Amino acid sequence: MIARLALSLLLLLAACAVTAPAAWTHSDTPAPEIQGQAGLNERLGQKIPLDLTFRDEAGRPVRLAELISGPTVILPVYYRCTNVCSVLQTRMAAALQSLERTPVTDFRVISFSFDDTETPELASRSKATYLAAIRKPFPEAGWRFLTGDQAAIRRLTDAMGFGFQRQQGDFAHPVVSVVVAGDGTIVRYLSGVTILPKDLALAIAEAKSGIAGASIRKLVDFCFSYDPVGRGYVFNLLRISAVVVVLCGGGVLTFLLFGGRKRKNLTKN
Repeated sequence: MIARLALSLLLLLAACAVTAPAAWTHSDTPAPEIQGQAGLNERLGQKIPLDLTFRDEAGRPVRLAELISGPTVILPVYYRCTNVCSVLQTRMAAALQSLERTPVTDFRVISFSFDDTETPELASRSKATYLAAIRKPFPEAGWRFLTGDQAAIRRLTDAMGFGFQRQQGDFAHPVVSVVVAGDGTIVRYLSGVTILPKDLALAIAEAKSGIAGASIRKLVDFCFSYDPVGRGYVFNLLRISAVVVVLCGGGVLTFLLFGGRKRKNLTKN
């Protein structure tokens, strides 16, 4: 009995270790609220409108419902940005290089420009740049780059709680990756330019539907807690420690109860 309890404990800790991030929180602090329209107002649990139509890298119209059929990471950026937007997408490319998930099948990434003056040509150039930065085979359909008109952009950013404000040739805006489920439900916000592969994997697991996804989510919920301040996943040491104590205590109690009876029976015989 004790051996079984010990084996269960080891399996639980091993499962948690497999999914444990190397570092537990993002190093970037959440984007501060900016006066005016710029800032982030999280809308966890709400849905983005999947009926919106944007233009893809080739200038073809594409509905979000055609792209979002499973866990999807959305990056609100503008392609002419040489500062945080380019850093965010570069870090995303690095995270995707280390992510042990199958693009298109398990997840998809979408960059979309919130600058309605940007063109599909810019989107196409950005796509070529960031896909080339992923130093392993990565399907083009796994990371899409979109542009759109002002109405579609505003509906999507409003649904995500993402506020931006044009300031001359640039924009004031939060820096965030928004993770949604296949039905458009907002699951997580990962703030800052630092994207940890394990944080990304855990967010994708949370967004995944189906029996396997539900099992993974239960494990994630048990082993990790999402830190809304640091916008990352932290290992729930207190919960795991409690399990260790309960299992050890239960093992000792079982041994005392049944081990004592077995010794009495042997003595009688």
